[in-house]
Amino acid sequence: MVIALFRHDVTEENKRKAYLGWNDSPLCPESKAISIQKSYQRYFSSDLHRCVHTAERLFPNTNLYLLTELREMNFGKWEGRTYVDLKENDLYRQWLADPVSHCPPDGESFHEFTKRVETGWAKIIEEVFASNVQSCAVITHGGVIRYLLSKFAPDQKEFWTWQVNHDRGYELIFDKESLRRGKRCTLLLEVPLTAKGRG
Repeated sequence: MVIALFRHDVTEENKRKAYLGWNDSPLCPESKAISIQKSYQRYFSSDLHRCVHTAERLFPNTNLYLLTELREMNFGKWEGRTYVDLKENDLYRQWLADPVSHCPPDGESFHEFTKRVETGWAKIIEEVFASNVQSCAVITHGGVIRYLLSKFAPDQKEFWTWQVNHDRGYELIFDKESLRRGKRCTLLLEVPLTAKGRG
């Protein structure tokens, strides 16, 4: 069983290093050149436009299952702000030092975020088994992918250790019983994305 995780393309807010959670931002014009040489049997996506538009570019003419549970963490009042904007804020400094114990104002705690992502993952697994497919792709956000890798990658690494770039995805390869029981995958492969016309 293959479950591939892809981060949305680079957005205008990503370029200026702003916090981008439940707010949305248009994809950068240069990101339109990204393509992939693989296909999957089912496609799941966060319902935010940056993920839907990325999915439409990578996998045109496919049906998307949209899941709100696959959204990025909600950064509340810090949405659209940058480190430079917030660095003098005491709560922000506390959150950077201990993001599990602190929470953005009007945003999600780390616990709320991870529980929501787990609910979305459970829906994906239920659909995979109900439809008896061997592969699916999930187009989502950096934080969601970090959490899923920390939970299911073969090598156990902390959430913050994972570097999730826009130019590659990850394939988690499970045996069916491990997937059903919520165990770690047996193999993790990187999937490079390429510029159209270059390979």
